[in-house]
Amino acid sequence: MVPPGEVARRTIRRTDWVPCKAAFIDCRTPGSDRKDNYSFIGPGVSQSADQYVNLREPHGFQLGAAGMPHGTTNSLHLHFTAEVFVNFDGDYQLRWGADGTQGEYRSVDGDVVSVPTWIFRGFTNVGDDEGVLLTVLGGDDTGGIIWGPSVLREAAGHGLHLTADNRLVDTVRGERVPDGVALVTPMPQDEIDRLDRLDADAFRARVTHAGDRVWVAAPFLCSGLPGGGAELSLVIGYGMSEDRRATPRLHDPHGFDLAWLRARVGEGVLTHRHPGTQVLTAKAGRWAVRLNTGADEQVVELGPLDTLSVPAGAWRSFTLLDAAPGRAADPGLGELLVVNEGDGRTRLEWAPEVVAAARAAGHVLDANGYVAPAEVLVTATDDD
Repeated sequence: MVPPGEVARRTIRRTDWVPCKAAFIDCRTPGSDRKDNYSFIGPGVSQSADQYVNLREPHGFQLGAAGMPHGTTNSLHLHFTAEVFVNFDGDYQLRWGADGTQGEYRSVDGDVVSVPTWIFRGFTNVGDDEGVLLTVLGGDDTGGIIWGPSVLREAAGHGLHLTADNRLVDTVRGERVPDGVALVTPMPQDEIDRLDRLDADAFRARVTHAGDRVWVAAPFLCSGLPGGGAELSLVIGYGMSEDRRATPRLHDPHGFDLAWLRARVGEGVLTHRHPGTQVLTAKAGRWAVRLNTGADEQVVELGPLDTLSVPAGAWRSFTLLDAAPGRAADPGLGELLVVNEGDGRTRLEWAPEVVAAARAAGHVLDANGYVAPAEVLVTATDDD
C-alpha cells in the first residue's frame, strides 16, 4: 500500500518544475546561455551543485527536461547510457557528430528520439515558442557526459572549467580548481576518429514519429472489459504488452522500456501491478491514476506534463477523465507516456476480479504471460 504522503512525494506537477540555469559548462556560451535544465527523477547529467531534483530515489532510469526559448542551443556532447528525447510540443533541430555535421533531423511534437551512446549530439529550438523536450536517461549512474572539443574551448573563454570528478568551476565568480583535481580536456582527435558514424537513414530509424506508431488494439488481459479499452504503442522494448504479436520499434537495451498508451474517456487499464518502478507522464487529456485497493485507494489526477512515479509492487489503474487538455495525435483520445525499469518484458499481475472477468469473457493468460482464448487453454496438458 502506498500511503498518502508517499503519493504526494511521488507526484511531480508541471508547477513543481524548478529550473537550473547553470547546469552545464556552456551556460555562458552565446546561444546556450538561456537554457534551463530540469531534473525530475534523478540528477541526470547536471554538473551543477545547485541543480534541484524533484525525486532522487533510484528508478533504474532518470527523467528530466530541457527548457529552451527560441534559438537556444544545447551544445554537442555524448552519453555513455541511453538518452531518449520525447518531444512534448516543440520544434527542434537535432544534429550529431563531433562537429555537428554528420547529419541533422527536425524533431516535432510527438517524436521519440533514441540517440545511440558514444555519439556526439546537440539540438536547437527552432520553433516559435519554448516547447518541451523531455529526456529519459538509462541507469541510476549515467557516468556523466563528454563535451565536444569546441564546447570546452569556448567555455574556458568564459571562465568555466570542468573537473575530472564532474564539478563545474566558475573562475569569474572567484572559484578555484581544487588542489590535486585535474580539469577535463578535449577528447583526443584520434579517439574521435574511432567513434561510430551515423547516416541520416540510421538516425531516422531510431526516431518514432507520431505517424510511425503501431497501436495494439487489445494489448492487455483487461482489453475488452468495461473501462479496460486502452491501446498501447511500443517504442522501446516489449514493455507491458500481453499481445504475443506486438513488437517494439527499438529492441536494443536502454535500461528501461517506453511506450505510448491512449484511451477514450472512461477507458484505460484496469487494476494491476508489477515488481518494477514505473513513471507516468500525461501528454494529452486528464487522467485518474488509482493506487492501492479498497478503503486504502488513493487517486491522483494527471494533466499534461504532470508526472507520477509508481513504486514497485503497488496496485494501480489508469482512466481517462477528459480528452481535451494537451495535444494528442488523434483528437478525442488522451495520451500517457509510460516508462518501466529494465530491459526485459514487464510482466503484469492482475487483480483477482480482473482475472475472473476476463475468464468469463473468454480470455486468460498463457504460461508466457500472453492473452489466449480460455477454451483453447483448457485443452492444454502439463508434460511432467
